Amino acid sequence: MLDIFSYGFMIRAFIAGSIISVIAPLTGTFLVLRRLSQIGDTLSHIALAGVAAGLLLGLNPTISSIIILILSSLGIEKLRKIYLRYSEISLAIMMSAGMAVAVILLSLSIGSSANIMNYLFGSISSVSITDIYLIVILGIAVVLVIVSFYKELLFISFDEEAAKVSGIPVNQINLFFTILVALTIALSIRIIGALLVSALMVIPAASSLKIAKSFKQTIAYSIIFSFISVFVGIFASFYLNLSPGGSIVIVSLIIFVISNILKKYT
Repeated sequence: MLDIFSYGFMIRAFIAGSIISVIAPLTGTFLVLRRLSQIGDTLSHIALAGVAAGLLLGLNPTISSIIILILSSLGIEKLRKIYLRYSEISLAIMMSAGMAVAVILLSLSIGSSANIMNYLFGSISSVSITDIYLIVILGIAVVLVIVSFYKELLFISFDEEAAKVSGIPVNQINLFFTILVALTIALSIRIIGALLVSALMVIPAASSLKIAKSFKQTIAYSIIFSFISVFVGIFASFYLNLSPGGSIVIVSLIIFVISNILKKYT
């Protein structure tokens, strides 16, 4: 059973998975509390444009995705200010733009159809040493920033208007947080895939909300559930030859069902 650790690409997959299983639910918990889960879904679709640009230009797709997603984050926040009362319009516009650009770039990238499938649904064999460096460095940065602005993010999550009145720079923190979400998605698509990464940000948080008794417990449980989902999913994808992204999400959904049953009978 432990022969899985004799493969270099599996070691890289577990290292990347460890970081992702922390940062995805960490940012996802704040998204769920603020009812902004759709931002994760929108940015994950826009990430395809970054992947397509990287494949077309011969760049590392993770790096190109980070650039595209950060620019898109700025665009989303700008549109949210313009359409203040209809903020969901900004997400619809940016998702449409991202998918349109991705489709056009992919049509120009001859022979990239096999590679793009790895980014759509995840691939444990495609994690490179460069990806590991990016995931570890930027993943630690995401955690440190959230820990540093924990109180402000918590205040904004529960009462944004009161946070503004108390002098917290809500707009700047919202922009900064959206960039953190973008980074989390860009770092996660290697393992989970662009189409499923938002699920790992939302489902563990939704599961932990059912059984946690405080906000800190919610974050702790969501990280534990995410960790179990990622590692069981990677094991299943290796031994059963399944898609890692699909396996990880199915495990997280099983945990979601169990947490709901526990809530019902406790």
